[in-house]
Amino acid sequence: MGSRHQAREQALQILFQYDIHRKPGLWLDEFWKPIQVDDDTKAFAGQIVAGVIQRKVEIDAVLAKYATNWKVSRMPIVDRNILRAGLYELFWMDDVPAKVTLDEAVKLAKSFGDEEASKFVNGVLDKVLASEPKLEQKRANPERGIWRQAEGD
Repeated sequence: MGSRHQAREQALQILFQYDIHRKPGLWLDEFWKPIQVDDDTKAFAGQIVAGVIQRKVEIDAVLAKYATNWKVSRMPIVDRNILRAGLYELFWMDDVPAKVTLDEAVKLAKSFGDEEASKFVNGVLDKVLASEPKLEQKRANPERGIWRQAEGD
C-alpha cells in the first residue's frame, strides 16, 4: 500500500494547478513524470482529484456555507484546495475516518499554507463535521471508517 499522505500532497498539487489552468492538459501528464510513486499512491491521489473536480459545485457550496466571512473565490488557492479535498473525503470517502481527514488536512495546511492556514482549515472542517447531518456516522465514530463499522470491527 502506498503512502496516503504522499497521495494527498500530490492531489493538492494537482488541484492547485487545476484551479489555475481550469482544465486538464499537458501539465497533468508532466506533473507525474518526475514523481516516483507506486500505483496505490497515484490511484488514491487520482480518486481525490477526480472526486473534487466532479463534485466541485457541491463542495464549494458547503465551503461557502461554513467559511464565514470568506468567499470561496477569495480564499488562498492552497487553503481552498485543501478544504475541497478534505470535504470530498468527509462526504464521499466512507472508508477514511474523519479524524484522519482533519489531521491530514491540517498537516497539509502547515506544510503548504501560511501561518494561519492550519487554524482556518481545521476550523472550517471541524465546523462542517460538527454540523452537517450527512456526516452523522462519521461524527459518531471519528476515528473509524464507516466500512469498518459495518463489518463489526
